[in-house]
Amino acid sequence: MTDRPIPLAVITGAHGVAGEVRLKLFGDSLESLKAHKAFNDGTLALKALRQGPNGPLARIDGVNDRTAAEKLRGTELTVPRSALPPLEPGEYYHFDLIGLPAVSTEGVALGVCVAVENFGAGDVLEIERPDKKRFMVPMNDRAVPEWDADRIVIDAAFAA
Repeated sequence: MTDRPIPLAVITGAHGVAGEVRLKLFGDSLESLKAHKAFNDGTLALKALRQGPNGPLARIDGVNDRTAAEKLRGTELTVPRSALPPLEPGEYYHFDLIGLPAVSTEGVALGVCVAVENFGAGDVLEIERPDKKRFMVPMNDRAVPEWDADRIVIDAAFAA
């Protein structure tokens, strides 16, 4: 894995007049952000983080008014891949799967993983075939018997 920047949240706008920003989180909770104080190669630092009435809110060092907060709209808060907690065997980060080629258990190229969704019953991989058509497959041992940093192997019965 490269040490590429990984987005943990994005600033969606200003909150109030004192420089707070609204966030859309890409992780499970505010706790995933609290583990990091600096983002974007150290150019953004969190002073405070809290759950607001309509979602997560943050105070960023040097952002002291609504105008400055609005200028940050659309800015992703990123950390290096190496700053994330290590994974246990069988665990994965969604962003590590996106972009990987998918092949069947029979060795047939199926396409590329373009998304990982979770509709409540577990993760589902979305695979885009070379003809741009897409199919989804559950991320479980039966449908995806193996994956690594180079590819995702999908049971041929799930790739029909």
